[in-house]
Amino acid sequence: MELSKYTININASLMDVLKKIDQLTTVQTVFVIDNENKVVGTITDGDIRRGLIRGLNLENTILDFLYKDFQFILQGKNNFDKLKVFREKKLKAVPLLTEDRKLVKIIDFTTAKSILPIDALIMAGGEGKRLLPLTKDVPKPLLKIGGKEIIAYNFDRLLQYGITRQYVSVKYLSKQIIDFCEDYDENINFRIIKEKKFLGTAGALSLIDDFYNDTVLLMNSDILTNIDYEDFYKTFLEKDADIMVASIPYHVNLPYAIFDSDDRNVKAFKEKPSYIYYANAGIYLLKRNILNMIPSDQFYDATDLMEQVIKLGKKLIHYPIQTYWMDIGKHEDFEKAQKDIAHIKW
Repeated sequence: MELSKYTININASLMDVLKKIDQLTTVQTVFVIDNENKVVGTITDGDIRRGLIRGLNLENTILDFLYKDFQFILQGKNNFDKLKVFREKKLKAVPLLTEDRKLVKIIDFTTAKSILPIDALIMAGGEGKRLLPLTKDVPKPLLKIGGKEIIAYNFDRLLQYGITRQYVSVKYLSKQIIDFCEDYDENINFRIIKEKKFLGTAGALSLIDDFYNDTVLLMNSDILTNIDYEDFYKTFLEKDADIMVASIPYHVNLPYAIFDSDDRNVKAFKEKPSYIYYANAGIYLLKRNILNMIPSDQFYDATDLMEQVIKLGKKLIHYPIQTYWMDIGKHEDFEKAQKDIAHIKW
């Protein structure tokens, strides 16, 4: 984000502020900074209008119109409660500040849903054999659904929730994915993880030694979903889980009466029962301190890690996805997603 688009120095004129506001499309708020890049207040067109009503004019300084009791969030803090209040108040933007009030970025609530302290690893190295011949010359994550690459939906969804540290593991046709990331979005801090051999669905985690946050999100790149990552993360914290895996409800409807029997003696029966099972959706939240369980540079699946967590008596829970989810693994999945995409609420 280009901060200069939203900021103005405290020594600027009121006319400069008006010109700045006129250039903004959605936020309509100018953040006033001093010479040390500290935010000292905000000015909107409403502040200027109210100042003029009070008798101020264009010759007055910015300080005369400045709103000093502005809302903000602090970098590295748990801002869930504040963010909820801001959204309820329908604020369009708030600054993200350091402890000494220096400006880090502007959170634009017209596009952002949250700011989550999470690093993400997106697995994009698979060959996509079940989608041949579509994947003969194009890696599956770059196949388009509704005119947009599958992996781009995931990049954008994570960015909506403030997850800007996005690692991408690559192997098959990796140059295409690397080139795609390089030109994608300046607001995302991409780091490419190159697998020399296929490492499974979790092995690439062992190649990363600079995770910044204490929570890591691991996900497959061929998933199309509008999961609420904020609620996903809040549940993870509330349950104090070591691993939380997103799940998809799978309904089984049996067309016959099912006997509950013991050595052919029927104790009871259910007429055409329905059962709900929960399947792995390929999206995981992990405590960073369990990543040392993963063997270095070896094939290792996320299910291997889950089994190890269970064996050690640690906490593994699942989180049912209540919104849209589709694993683009087969041709029929790809075709269904093309029909669904226009109806997904992002």
